[in-house]
Amino acid sequence: MLVRFSVQNFGSIKDKQTLSFEADKSKHLEDYYVIETNGLRLLKLGLIFGANASGKTTILKALEFLRTLVYEPAIIKSKVFEFEPFKFDEKTPLQNTFFEIEFIQNDTRYLYHVELNKNAIVSEELYSYNPKKYNVFIRTTDLGNQATKINFGNKTKINENTKNIFEQVTLWNNTVLGGFLKFNLVSKELKDAIDWFASLQKPITSDYCIKVFFESETNITELEKHTIVDMLRKADFNISNFYFRDTTTLDIDFEHTVNNKKYFLDYNLQSIGTQRYYTFVNLLLLLIKNSVFVSIDELESSLHPDLFIHFLLSFLTNSKKSQIIATTHNREILNNKDIFRNDAIWITDKGNANCATELYSLADFDTKVIRDTTNIYNAYKFGKLGGVPHLSDYYIDIENDEKK
Repeated sequence: MLVRFSVQNFGSIKDKQTLSFEADKSKHLEDYYVIETNGLRLLKLGLIFGANASGKTTILKALEFLRTLVYEPAIIKSKVFEFEPFKFDEKTPLQNTFFEIEFIQNDTRYLYHVELNKNAIVSEELYSYNPKKYNVFIRTTDLGNQATKINFGNKTKINENTKNIFEQVTLWNNTVLGGFLKFNLVSKELKDAIDWFASLQKPITSDYCIKVFFESETNITELEKHTIVDMLRKADFNISNFYFRDTTTLDIDFEHTVNNKKYFLDYNLQSIGTQRYYTFVNLLLLLIKNSVFVSIDELESSLHPDLFIHFLLSFLTNSKKSQIIATTHNREILNNKDIFRNDAIWITDKGNANCATELYSLADFDTKVIRDTTNIYNAYKFGKLGGVPHLSDYYIDIENDEKK
């Protein structure tokens, strides 16, 4: 499970910004939102609101970049990293980018830090809390010689010869965790870290294809299929079953029962909303059965507001160990404190002089701004919480523009 994630100098993010899944002291909706583990109270859900181009998607991209950095290491040392640092400043394009992530895997808490430039990993550290914090490894890179140096902590029992081989397979543009994927080494801590990054799902975007996301879809059991159909029925899609016509291309027929007669429609003949929610019910099954972390961009895309809320409540009610971070423009949820907690609502704002992303939660505001009686929806709508576009008037002066 994710505890917190920090990023600095990545895309629209200039200074260090932190997304935390640690719940505050509030007992509001505790049974639905909070999971207690390793002495921590962690949230299942985080929703990010904000204007267009305020950095909502950048948060998801940063997390995905880190997952790829660790879990899909480069195989040649000349490959450069595909990201851009913060551009609206003279210094930051020349500075390093930082990531820090704290997570729990196999009932053990880990802290991972990595610093990089476009060409190489500059430094990297992994710590474990078992129960007290100790160093698993510290990695540095000789940028001149493009060579990796790894120092393992006292509790990480790796002999000198193994360490030397490990350093050789860990290219200067590989993380140590990425090097571990290439090397036959036994280490609980490194395996835990790799397994946690493996549980991170690639972001689901508005045009993300079901045929890409569920490559093993045809292997679902009859019980799972029954569950999916039941969730589609509860979402009022009038779908009574589905069948795979081709197990290679994942062509799907949906069965609709109308006046006691069965009719079949191809997946591509369904509405975009139906296709997307079919993705989501499969996703719900994954979230309920496993411990995974999923990021969703524009969660409300092509979904009716009621269906948007239905999906969230289905997740919160049934999941036990999974988490979701999602961006959204659906402000209606802010109008209903029966379904959201302040610490689960995040805002991205670019109101500073550098137009850099700032990330904060409703729980960060003191009682002068947000009280128990505050109408969060109105406060956000009218810009009191930030994260809304500052729009000008509606008039377009074409005639004067032509004269210029």
